[in-house]
Amino acid sequence: MLADWDDAYANAPHIPGGAEYPERWAAAAAAFRDGLPPARRREGLPYGRGPRETVDVFLPDGPSRGLLIFVHGGYWRAFDRSLWSHLAAGPLARGRVVAMPSYPLAPGARIGAITRSICEAVTQIAAAFPGPIVLAGHSAGGHLVTRQVCEDSRLPDRVAARIARVVSISGLHDLRPLLRLALNKDLRLDPDEAAAESPALLAPRPGTRLHAWVGADERPEFLRQTALIANVWTGLKAQTSQTVAPGRHHFDVIAPLTDPGSDLVAALFD
Repeated sequence: MLADWDDAYANAPHIPGGAEYPERWAAAAAAFRDGLPPARRREGLPYGRGPRETVDVFLPDGPSRGLLIFVHGGYWRAFDRSLWSHLAAGPLARGRVVAMPSYPLAPGARIGAITRSICEAVTQIAAAFPGPIVLAGHSAGGHLVTRQVCEDSRLPDRVAARIARVVSISGLHDLRPLLRLALNKDLRLDPDEAAAESPALLAPRPGTRLHAWVGADERPEFLRQTALIANVWTGLKAQTSQTVAPGRHHFDVIAPLTDPGSDLVAALFD
């Protein structure tokens, strides 16, 4: 039995140089944007009324083969779209439009409201760009994209029908353990919302294809959360697959998105 639930979900203390990663992400993202021609980037586009309901869009060099929407992590209470631009490099090289939304954060917004914000983001982005849609997200973002293809999602049917695949990278799929964590002071989860917002406790939309991806060196709870959604949704007739990436931890598991030839980029599109 776990004695320290806060430690079970803490990532930075268990990663060498963990505290340095946000600064590294921000620098890599800024360098990527600076190196991309202005005609291929659209920054800070609004998709809703809130100040954080904005999205950056990056365009491929040539005809589009579809749309990737990437949702960042941060335990629903940290970060924004500006830290992840460099992760668009792999999908762009594969001919995809890449959209990266920010969203309202806790404690100002509860998780149910954040889920609805991402639903609006997906809906508005889909209206602007044609073709098949892949949803991908990291950590809390993995939860948010998986939540969009649950049976009770508010995503319009016309948009849901275009979703070719969801890739949840180190996602959180059962939120009930978070009720035990100190961070719940910000999240303000109660048992009802934790259950209602847990994809592992919900049915997927018919025809859902989900790939659950996690680093082999991640905290045991993230490995368990990944195996859980793959197991449960397979039993609910989703087409589900799982990868445990060797040598990857919670902060570098997303790094292969910069490489169009990586296994992670292949999991998005192949």
